[in-house]
Amino acid sequence: MSQLKQPAEPQSVTLTKTEDYRNSYANSVQVRMSVWDFFLVFGTMHQNSPAEVKIENFQGIYLSPQQAKALLNVLGHNLAQYEQTFGELALEPRFVPPNGPVH
Repeated sequence: MSQLKQPAEPQSVTLTKTEDYRNSYANSVQVRMSVWDFFLVFGTMHQNSPAEVKIENFQGIYLSPQQAKALLNVLGHNLAQYEQTFGELALEPRFVPPNGPVH
């Protein structure tokens, strides 16, 4: 049996921005999943009264399960560094949106 060779690590990485690239702020992220992918929907949440919350979604991103796991690792590492520098973050959820559909 022949063994598969791992591809060589790249010597450099070049980052570019597409014409439609934009920076945005999100304080709402909804996650939907299927067997094939994860779908992250980013938006901004506004609460103008105690009885009503409005979420304006502006971007949806599909990730493979492998890329979602890599994102989990990167965010976990960066949050740990953030908390080491600035102190522990406390979450006080006031609004929990209903579960989204599973595709």
